[in-house]
Amino acid sequence: MTKQIALSALIVPPGNTTGAWRHPDVDPAMVTDVEQYKQMAQLAERGFFDLFFLADTPATRTDNLEYWSQSPMYFNSLEPLTVLSAVAGATQHIGLGATASTSFVEPFNIARMFASLDHISHGRAAWNVVTSANDYAARNFGQAKLAPHDERYVMAEEAFDVVSSYWDTWEDDAFVYDKENAVNFDPSKFHVVDHDGKFFRVYGGLPIARPPQGWPVIIQAGASVPGKELAARTAEVVFGTGSSVEAAKAFYDDLKGRMEKYGRHPDELKVLSGLQVIVGRTEAEAIEKRELMDSLVPIGAKIMHLCNDLETSLFDLPLDEPVPLDRIPEKSNHHQVYFAEAADLIRQGLTLREVAMRFTRATTVFCGDPVQVADHLQDWVDQGAGDGFMMSVNWLPGNLADFVELAIPELQRRGMVRTEWTGSTLRENLGLARPANQHVKS
Repeated sequence: MTKQIALSALIVPPGNTTGAWRHPDVDPAMVTDVEQYKQMAQLAERGFFDLFFLADTPATRTDNLEYWSQSPMYFNSLEPLTVLSAVAGATQHIGLGATASTSFVEPFNIARMFASLDHISHGRAAWNVVTSANDYAARNFGQAKLAPHDERYVMAEEAFDVVSSYWDTWEDDAFVYDKENAVNFDPSKFHVVDHDGKFFRVYGGLPIARPPQGWPVIIQAGASVPGKELAARTAEVVFGTGSSVEAAKAFYDDLKGRMEKYGRHPDELKVLSGLQVIVGRTEAEAIEKRELMDSLVPIGAKIMHLCNDLETSLFDLPLDEPVPLDRIPEKSNHHQVYFAEAADLIRQGLTLREVAMRFTRATTVFCGDPVQVADHLQDWVDQGAGDGFMMSVNWLPGNLADFVELAIPELQRRGMVRTEWTGSTLRENLGLARPANQHVKS
């Protein structure tokens, strides 16, 4: 019997493809219109998505602007937690996820921002733990470049421990609001955060009651060995990788196999495979939609994104000749999975144009009618390649609206997507336990 899946919408207005802003049905100015975000979240909620996730980077590209102007992802975007606080008031059930980088944001600020969002949304917040993956971000914070990859993950692990300790500053019933006896809170249920580590030294506490979920849901997306170790120890949702069922299953089994040594059960973590779906009323209509999207990105912009993830420039090379193998850097300090995909395409002897056209950042792209889409998703889950999907929405709101209108009813018919909300928090809807306060003996 096919299990019910978890669904997350990955939102990067006006769409998570490099040419989305040029789509004839897209308003590029939507990126700073909070009303549009509210409407998109409401649409995802009507489709019973578990999570509305806003992707983000604390970076601004400062070079090759003529190419970035053709494909301006993250050049004009609102701060995600501010947006999600507004979205919380326009929705009732859907989870609200955002990124905060442990490389640049202090643990106290992370803890306070996400605790606040959890209170504002009545228990629907999720934190995506990232280390950041480009030097543009480092330079925004006064650094010449990112710290080495593995060091960033050591720092992330320590940051997580401090953040979670802040969330446990107060026991659940610490605030008693006893007016008669002039006792606002029980002092015995306050716990000082006292940490002296390699990267952080703090002594204090969080000035806000424990979040409704205990802790906001923890998301992680790293696919390197340090990333998988961090996820196995801390994450409750992981954005999985794999451009095929076989690769995704290998990632799934590897990650869940690492959990036991941290005293965790595999069911305590949901792996959501990255997926782009273009659905039409017919397969031909879906293919036509994809062809339109592919036509909107100039080849120069595609090469720019390829170079960004390969961490080197290839613009001096001819378009229609194979990329020399010696142009592949020895190693990556940014996104290791994307780097590996780009390097593998080059090793196949493809031309620069072919590499740029085929490079998908390890995301599966599927086109089809509602039955074909549902068959693909069902087969993926039945083969043990994931617990659900992180749907990367290609253009907004049309691609999301198509999925909700056309694919969701077929998935519901098969029992893969709920038809009603059963929980009041994101944790409850995902079937995740509420963490106990680490300072309270059970």
